Amino acid sequence: MQKFAAIFILLCITWNAQAVTKRVLFIGNSYVSVNDLPNTFKSLSVSLGDSVYVDSYAPGGYTFLQHSQDANVIAKLQNGGWDIVVLQAQSQEPSFPPAQVATDTYPYAAKLDSLIHHYNPCAETMFYMTWGKKNGDAGNCAGYPILCTYGGVAMRLRESYLEMTQDNEASCSPVGVSWDRIITTQPTIELFASDGSHPNANGTYLTACTFYSSIFHKSSVGASYVLSGVTASNATLFQTTATQTVMDSLENWQQYGSLPRARFTVSNVQNQYSFTNQSLRSNQYSWDFGDGSALSTQISPTHTYSSIGVFTVNLKASNTCGIKDSVSTVVQISNVPNGLAGNTEKSGLQIQFSRGIMYYTHAQRGQQMSIVNQVGQTVARIEFTTSEGQYSLPSLPTGCYVYQVLENGKALISGKWMNLE
Repeated sequence: MQKFAAIFILLCITWNAQAVTKRVLFIGNSYVSVNDLPNTFKSLSVSLGDSVYVDSYAPGGYTFLQHSQDANVIAKLQNGGWDIVVLQAQSQEPSFPPAQVATDTYPYAAKLDSLIHHYNPCAETMFYMTWGKKNGDAGNCAGYPILCTYGGVAMRLRESYLEMTQDNEASCSPVGVSWDRIITTQPTIELFASDGSHPNANGTYLTACTFYSSIFHKSSVGASYVLSGVTASNATLFQTTATQTVMDSLENWQQYGSLPRARFTVSNVQNQYSFTNQSLRSNQYSWDFGDGSALSTQISPTHTYSSIGVFTVNLKASNTCGIKDSVSTVVQISNVPNGLAGNTEKSGLQIQFSRGIMYYTHAQRGQQMSIVNQVGQTVARIEFTTSEGQYSLPSLPTGCYVYQVLENGKALISGKWMNLE
């Protein structure tokens, strides 16, 4: 282990990261105010080492129409400086027939989104996908039979919230999907209050965990804060379920958002590599080729490597508001470095890290990866069971990590990964 730590020092370049406070405004109704969701989310975030400021406006039963005309909403948006503004409709209105929702809900969602960006040009609108009523919507079941069951209501809510997300180029916190996973796999765990609509402590904590991963793009597993009334075992289950819901399908919930998303592809001829930038919603770029050469600010640069080795290429993409995202991948030059066995070109294994997820292709069954922090501690072990896929990493502090892939007990590939989340 000491030897691995020494390798880390040679490979990694570290820098000081400033702590940033996320400012989050919740606009909704009783699904926000019951059990104080905003401050539950804040306490959860703080226990994971993140800084959060929250505020809310949540009169009972309010619709998007009412919010869009409310002077209190305007005043809170005018205060400015929000990073995320969460929008939650009255619990039933997005579940109604599509034509009714298109007339009574979508225009006011769009108006609220417009107001958010008018007063907060750098803010992200995040729709709060809610859950179906426990026993269906009895009051509207006769006129629209799909609402007669929990599953029918949940389906319509998901459809409408994702359509609002797409139409407004926003993001979505898939709370309803997290709830559905618990309801269908753990039916003995109660998420509802006695009215079959509002959340009990379990429901609010699961919701807060989902918002944490949606906003920070990180795992909530290991959070020390647990809402009163939630058992330790249930807390771990909710953290795990929420993290998997968000992180395993992040593109489903955030592909239309306004925040930057770093992406690139790689091609090469011998040791000259071409990097094709495919980043979204970005206009400034910084490339680190991993070999100690000068950084590049070109959109899609080329780079020639002058020595053999395994190098980690990192792209930071940012927008005009200075909001950044980063992604890393590995390039392999000629042969692996001295002391590492195996032929990486022959193996073809490709590793990429982004937003708390490790993506891999061309893996072989039985290959194993270990990730080590800067003090030599192993923070994750992964065994590849498929040729390609993804793995949600545990919540890790910002910093540089070394990874190594073994095949039949011999080192196949190693590299560094800078976690900026």
